[in-house]
Amino acid sequence: MLRAPAAIVEPLSDLLMDELEALSVSVEDADADTDAEQALFGEPGMPAPAPGWERSTLSALFDTEAAAEQAATLALARFGGAGAHVQALNAVAAQDWVRLTQSQFAPVEITPEFWIVPSWHEAPAAARRVIRLDPGLAFGTGTHPTTRMCLRWLARKPADADLARVLDYGCGSGILAIAAALVGAQQVDAVDIDPAAVQSTRDNAARNRVAAGLLHPALPDHAQGLYGVVLANILATPLKLLAPLLAGHVAPGGWLVMAGILERQADELSAAYAPWLDVRVADREDGWVLMTARRPAAAA
Repeated sequence: MLRAPAAIVEPLSDLLMDELEALSVSVEDADADTDAEQALFGEPGMPAPAPGWERSTLSALFDTEAAAEQAATLALARFGGAGAHVQALNAVAAQDWVRLTQSQFAPVEITPEFWIVPSWHEAPAAARRVIRLDPGLAFGTGTHPTTRMCLRWLARKPADADLARVLDYGCGSGILAIAAALVGAQQVDAVDIDPAAVQSTRDNAARNRVAAGLLHPALPDHAQGLYGVVLANILATPLKLLAPLLAGHVAPGGWLVMAGILERQADELSAAYAPWLDVRVADREDGWVLMTARRPAAAA
């Protein structure tokens, strides 16, 4: 464990990871839990208030004590003059790290009958709909309020919601697309700008035995035409920029469902969509809101 000022945290981390082949390196505020603690991360869509903490604690993990001692010696030789110093060399007790990690993720209740369940857990007895989803690279495991609100909307969708075609724009892990399939969608286009998210959606759909012909993960240009339900759980800034596109995909009588929006951003989103749809807050949780709109049905 090393202490370092902000200016050398990045090169010191590079030394530990690249040259000295540390198994892992973590960086924390050295003043955490004190009056000098510094908030580093800003709200979604906003820049961080500072590039790093004034003083950081770096924890590097090595295979052997000898490797750790050698790393500490070299780190001091390179960066001691710039303010780095060693705090401690500690042996880490052997643990079942897989089991320890898994214990941090429990089943997530969406409604009493609808649950998100990691593969290593049994589904609750009351569960009638279950999505099997493990924590992974793509966003969306059901633990965040924005995802839960979208899932609740799907679970309690209006009785006349048209699920013939559903669009999940910014699909991440595919959790909303899979949920749409579970509640009766006949075709789901799940699109994302990140190819890793597209693959994650494909893999998770297969794990949940969603028919390949029902759910179609792809890049954004795959989204074509009108949909009875358009889901977009991203962030306020891209939602505003995408307003013409997303509104244009909503069929007459169809629904637009958006999340990733802080309460203070609701008025901005309403204004951005006003030329096309009347978007309103439909749900709230932990400072986040779900906004929905319905396009009027075509005249007979």
